[in-house]
Amino acid sequence: MSEQQTIQIRIDKKTKEAARQTLSELGLDMSTAVKLFLTNVVNRQGIPFEIRTKNGFTEAEELAMIAETEEAKRSGKRYTSLDELFADLEI
Repeated sequence: MSEQQTIQIRIDKKTKEAARQTLSELGLDMSTAVKLFLTNVVNRQGIPFEIRTKNGFTEAEELAMIAETEEAKRSGKRYTSLDELFADLEI
């Protein structure tokens, strides 16, 4: 078995308590949850869940929208509203 290491993190009290309560309801403690997360990072070679912006998009979706918007600008297409732009982007 490998040598155990300690990790220290800083997090606001409200988030820590909400997480502790949620994990407790799942039958986990904070240490076990962090170990599960880190093990999943290693096994998946990345973050084990989808990260979204405050608007609900993934980074890939946002990059695709930016690319489509840039292409529309290059083509000279003009929009009269955001709704029209989003409809064209199929959002």
